[in-house]
Amino acid sequence: MPIEIVCKIKFAEEDAKPKEKEAGDEQSLLGAARGAAAPRDLATFASTSTLHGLGRACGPGPHGLRRSLWTLALLASLAAFLYQAAGLARGYLTRPHLVVMDPAAPAPVAGFPAVTLCNINRFRHSALSDADIFHLANLTGLPPKDRDGHRAAGLRYPEPDMVDILNRTGHQLADMLKSCNFSGHHCSASNFSVVYTRYGKCYTFKADPQSSLASRVGGMGSGLEIMLDIQQEEYLPIWRETNETSFEAGIRVQIHSQEEPPYIHQLGFGVSPGFQTFVSCQEQRLTYLPQPWGNCRAESGLREPELQGYSAYSVSACRLRCEKEAVLQRCHCRMVHMPDSLGGGSEGPCFCPTPCNLTRYGKEISMVRIPNRGSARYLARKYNRNETYIRENFLVLDVFFEALTSEAVEQRAAYGLSALLGDIGGQMALFIGASVLTLLEILDYIYEVSWDRLRRAWRRPKTPLRTATGGISTLGLQELKEQSPCPSQGRAEGGGTGGLLPNHHPPGGLFEDFAC
Repeated sequence: MPIEIVCKIKFAEEDAKPKEKEAGDEQSLLGAARGAAAPRDLATFASTSTLHGLGRACGPGPHGLRRSLWTLALLASLAAFLYQAAGLARGYLTRPHLVVMDPAAPAPVAGFPAVTLCNINRFRHSALSDADIFHLANLTGLPPKDRDGHRAAGLRYPEPDMVDILNRTGHQLADMLKSCNFSGHHCSASNFSVVYTRYGKCYTFKADPQSSLASRVGGMGSGLEIMLDIQQEEYLPIWRETNETSFEAGIRVQIHSQEEPPYIHQLGFGVSPGFQTFVSCQEQRLTYLPQPWGNCRAESGLREPELQGYSAYSVSACRLRCEKEAVLQRCHCRMVHMPDSLGGGSEGPCFCPTPCNLTRYGKEISMVRIPNRGSARYLARKYNRNETYIRENFLVLDVFFEALTSEAVEQRAAYGLSALLGDIGGQMALFIGASVLTLLEILDYIYEVSWDRLRRAWRRPKTPLRTATGGISTLGLQELKEQSPCPSQGRAEGGGTGGLLPNHHPPGGLFEDFAC
């Protein structure tokens, strides 16, 4: 029977290393053939980098005191740069802004402002009917009475129409207006439009910039000058105090832009009878910054009205809308001066941001007493009133431009992105001598090293089952005879001892051939 010999052969480690080297050389040649170059080491990169000091701190060469000092200098400069850059970034994130004022801007472009005036007394006493007194008892403080003057607990009247009551019982401008002049031209009550406010029926003068009544020059006498009779005999008697009770006599005036509704109960000023009041105006065009520098409300791109009931957005219009929604939510109704628009009340606080472009009018107010002794008798004869009535009821209001120039006030960003980049670039050049391209060099080197490590991790070979320094070979006896160079091979073949066990071979047999 054929005999197999198991032979364990162990190679020396010195013999395996050259084979590994050869395999590595073969792999490198294949990699070079495929176009994959090995990444540069840190010393090579540092010697070719444009970052100042990196080549002296990390480049090739011996490690000594000089290199240590350069390393400390590089780290200190880098720390100083990062500290300065962090401070610049914090300053930029605070979004600072400054205010630029131009007191000699071009002439006003919005024309003469709108002038709204209201008599402080909202209802004329002589115009109130019994039903009006009954319905307005909570506002006027007057006790409801019947026609005989006795208070009745069972009085019943139809539902009131507040618009009709205000139109009937409010002071009529045709009765109050005694004289009117605008820019040297005569005007009348037809040049005023009716508007409703918290003071009831009011009137707004809006000069058309395209008409002949436009204000051409500045100074006294070139604006609106009116004489009014406030009609104190029509003021309501005070029986008891209410939230709407007024102890004053005179008119309330608000000067505002023509697109803005009047908010006269908070933004108006008072004019007293017996005085001529001069109001010197100057147009102020304000420009605010939107987020993140400010909180102004930027206009939409389509410039569509975003407040129902108004043609343009303004703080006054927004406040009136908020009041309307609050009243509508609680009482399911609205007051006459509130916008007539659909929609329910809103929940939560109402926020009215300032528009980014705003026109307002600065005012300087002065006054003199009227009438003097000579004019009192003349006015008394002209209007068929006594001198005491003239002093207690007549007033003159003169509104004009101080000069046909505007005052432009504009918010500007004090520290923008371009300034931040310029300052960071200056600090970078001062401390580390770097630029944007230097940062790209560093990022490119990091990418190169990272990609090479990932590629090696993906292509790492699996661990073989047999070690490279040892193994087991199985050789057949016939193969061993054929490969043996011994001359006794023929004699062994002719021995004819194939049936003997390995331990019973005669001397000079198979083992002798194998030893050869």
